[in-house]
Amino acid sequence: MSKSPKTIVCISNYFKGADFLINLKKLGNKVYLVTSEKLRDKAWPVEFIDDIFFMEGQDVDWNLEHLLLGVSNFMKNNTIDAIVALDDFDVEKATYLRENLRIDGMGQSTGRYFRDKLAMRMRAKSCGISNPNFCSLFNDHDINTFADTIPAPWVLKPRSEASASGIIKVYDKESLWIHINEMGNNRFKYLVEQFRPGSVYHCDSLIVDGKVLFSITSRYLATPMEISQGGGIFRSANIPYNSEDDKAIKKVNEQVIKGFGLKHGAAHTEFIKCDDNGKIYFLETSSRVGGAHLAEMVAFASDINLWTEWAAIENALVKGIEYKLPKVKKGYAGIVLTLSKYQHPDLSSFADDEVCFRVPLEYHAGLIVKSDKHERVLELLDVYADRLVKDYATVVAQKEVKHLH
Repeated sequence: MSKSPKTIVCISNYFKGADFLINLKKLGNKVYLVTSEKLRDKAWPVEFIDDIFFMEGQDVDWNLEHLLLGVSNFMKNNTIDAIVALDDFDVEKATYLRENLRIDGMGQSTGRYFRDKLAMRMRAKSCGISNPNFCSLFNDHDINTFADTIPAPWVLKPRSEASASGIIKVYDKESLWIHINEMGNNRFKYLVEQFRPGSVYHCDSLIVDGKVLFSITSRYLATPMEISQGGGIFRSANIPYNSEDDKAIKKVNEQVIKGFGLKHGAAHTEFIKCDDNGKIYFLETSSRVGGAHLAEMVAFASDINLWTEWAAIENALVKGIEYKLPKVKKGYAGIVLTLSKYQHPDLSSFADDEVCFRVPLEYHAGLIVKSDKHERVLELLDVYADRLVKDYATVVAQKEVKHLH
């Protein structure tokens, strides 16, 4: 196949993926970005983007018919070789465009496995992958049967929100029905599942031809749900290589990638090791690079930039050439991050040699540390978390969740 420049349309309703866009262009492609009007003034790497198109709205608010019309008009004078979704909320947009414009890549049915938490649960169950017990909110009898047979507590989860956003924890059947009734006609947008206490892990992967070429396992030292519900310090670090947990999670991760039909790209998949039985359960997955600066953490641990390599995979796919994974380092890294009461917090006092990255976001205080020793990473994360709580952290209360969208 020709190695001449290809035209790739990237969709992102969040400011992210600069390394992806830059590498696509460096590899000799025409790069176009569709993003939200609200992000017009963000520091996009414009010198590496052939053109940027802006849509009104944010997250799920884009008018898909307007998006389709715009992209189809663009196609009058351009051949689109690939459409790439850079964030969770963009998966539906990209699959919708591919289906309508008959462009190769993930379609709408497969896309649901990487966005819709109910579809994830049902797909995992059909593939023999262990899930928490769950139930849709379509049928009253099914909900009552679930509540009468599955021990509380439970969590009500939005099917299409990202991360831990919008999760409601309930402890009895009466409270469950109160929340469901408050949702009104929006109840079908949720599912209920059993809450299983345990350690939450994430496995970040690169996939080519349905095979996992690279993966690294990390553990949240404070889970996203805990932070979402009560505030706190976000922390994560990759775990010892070839440990029992590492091998078990990577095995299930491969089952998820294969069973869910992800052919190529990047994936961020979460698992829980339950306290009561030590078993690994699948929580959720996404066909993207992990957020909250986890990509930088992975890069400092492994020398693999997930954004850059994902772009290289897309480049190889559209040009019909072989993708080669760079040499992987087996080091350790961890991140500690919190909301800050200062717009631009001064983190210069965090001066240990292991500090390799300071989070550049306004009103955030965060650092990444790296070391050849896992224990040293964990030690620094604990010390830094205490210091951040004392001197920088602030908490924004989560809004009460009643109606989604």
